[in-house]
Amino acid sequence: MKHDAATDKPLYMQLLRELVEAYQAFEGYSLPHIKSLGLTPAQFDVIATLGNTEGMTFKELGERTLIYKTTLTSVVDRLEAQGLVQRQPSLEDRRSTIAVLTTEGDALFQSAFPKHREHLRRKLDQLSDDQMQSTIEALRTLREVFR
Repeated sequence: MKHDAATDKPLYMQLLRELVEAYQAFEGYSLPHIKSLGLTPAQFDVIATLGNTEGMTFKELGERTLIYKTTLTSVVDRLEAQGLVQRQPSLEDRRSTIAVLTTEGDALFQSAFPKHREHLRRKLDQLSDDQMQSTIEALRTLREVFR
């Protein structure tokens, strides 16, 4: 097992700690901004995923958002109650329902998504192009290790 000589901790444990702490720092920066837009993280995820599309089946939406199906249904229910999303029968498969942004939902997407993207860009622009590229490659490699 590989160890860091300075700390005598296994390297994989240090990697896991850095990964978790990086995710927590990202969430700590991202979540307050999403909430300031009047959305929960799951609601933002659904609106951002449906934005600039003709809508998606719940299966597609679940795959793209990584929200569990039972949670996804309740998130869409709340967005539908707010007039931001509507359900439509699929023209291709009568057993499927498509979630589509309403005019109000699209207006929210057009406003909120660029604001949040800019919010995240301000932090990520602190990295050089080389740092961004090496981070992208390292995260891809890590993702493939777990697949």
